[in-house]
Amino acid sequence: MHQRAGSQSRWWRAGISAVAALVLIVAACSREREEGEREQEASKSAAQGQHERPQVQRPLAPIDWKQVDVGVGKSGALQPDGAYKVGMPRSDLHVTTAGVAVKPALALGSWVAFMQMSDTEAMLMGDLVLLESEVGPVLGKLQDGGIEQTALHNHLLHESPRVMYMHIGGRGTPTRLAVAVHAALAVTATPFGAPSPTPVGSLGIDTAQIVQILGYHGKANGGVYQVGVPRAEKITADGIDVPPSMGLATAINFQPTSGGKAAITGDFVLTGNEVNPVIRALRDNGIAVTALHSHMLTDNPRLFFMHYWANDDALKLAHGLRTALDKMNVKKAG
Repeated sequence: MHQRAGSQSRWWRAGISAVAALVLIVAACSREREEGEREQEASKSAAQGQHERPQVQRPLAPIDWKQVDVGVGKSGALQPDGAYKVGMPRSDLHVTTAGVAVKPALALGSWVAFMQMSDTEAMLMGDLVLLESEVGPVLGKLQDGGIEQTALHNHLLHESPRVMYMHIGGRGTPTRLAVAVHAALAVTATPFGAPSPTPVGSLGIDTAQIVQILGYHGKANGGVYQVGVPRAEKITADGIDVPPSMGLATAINFQPTSGGKAAITGDFVLTGNEVNPVIRALRDNGIAVTALHSHMLTDNPRLFFMHYWANDDALKLAHGLRTALDKMNVKKAG
């Protein structure tokens, strides 16, 4: 009897010991699991903090734009929005339309612009003013040099001689692109020398009133008053931000004719839903639409460029242009 009781007692103690050991094992596992979860959470928080922390971007190595000038054959200027732009007005051409002798700054301004993308590469965009006889040779040279065409069209109507506008795009080292542009324009009579100085003085139109009406300041250039109005939204091509100075600001140009009148031309930069409201605004104010087309192939949002013409009282035309601007998503002045 005592033997059975002792045996039962031993089994009881052994059971208690096993349960206690099991409790200790469970507790240890629980602690390890909690510590693991804490470490995992800490690791996740650290990774999230690293992700949220703004990445410091290394500044790009500076490009020697003087070498670009040498390649193009003409000096350019760095624009406030970061693009490097070279203007090549076709002062060799003598174009008339609707009885107006067109100044190069009004509608005959070839240009190319470069936007740095990396330490060694840039994006090129441009608009070349060409006679019909120059289109084929220039296109061939550009293709040979690795520069693509993104549009080819008119801007004016009934001009003499006939003028075409070739929009171009490319990527690569800035100097290589510049040399390719020069090789193409060398088959034309495009002047590469410095432009003749224009006399300083009044243009013969009230530019202060034009500024007040339009709401945007402009500048006198080559006997023409030029105003640029950028769009409000970001514009990209192939996912790369394109600044307004690379042809993406609405261009408004006044060339004084006589008696407070001016010939106006340029282009409105529009999204699809803005095209017809702007057409109606221009027509209601006596301004003719002369062309509607795209300039780029991969722009986002998709943009359309509307060219126009009128020759009338400068202030009256400014009011009409302001009405058209009111139909668009343009950046506020100031």
